[in-house]
Amino acid sequence: MAEKTRYSDEELEEFRQIIEEKLALAKRDYDQMMRVLMNQDSNDVDDTSPTYKALEEGSATQTKEEIIQMAARQQKFIQGLEAALVRIQNKTYGIDRITGQLIPKERLRAVPHATLSVESKMNRK
Repeated sequence: MAEKTRYSDEELEEFRQIIEEKLALAKRDYDQMMRVLMNQDSNDVDDTSPTYKALEEGSATQTKEEIIQMAARQQKFIQGLEAALVRIQNKTYGIDRITGQLIPKERLRAVPHATLSVESKMNRK
């Protein structure tokens, strides 16, 4: 029996559902981070009133920077998931981009936007 070169349409559909669920959660989390950054969930006057508390201001700045970093990572994750959906549509999903072998299902369930098997990833480092 020849080795499988791609996942079946049924398997791709299972992965598509997993990815769409993760994508919906990721977009929701990203939107929440952006609302926090834009002060949209607050009736506070932080963004309009002068403050003379340097320590609090420094802490708020650090928190904002951390949220910006988290939002950037989340945006990259969303792009990875969207790219995975395109690969599913093209029926190239789950194929290691270095070896051309199928990435194990367990890895794809854990990291649905993966383009490398664990072995390929380790060999690259």
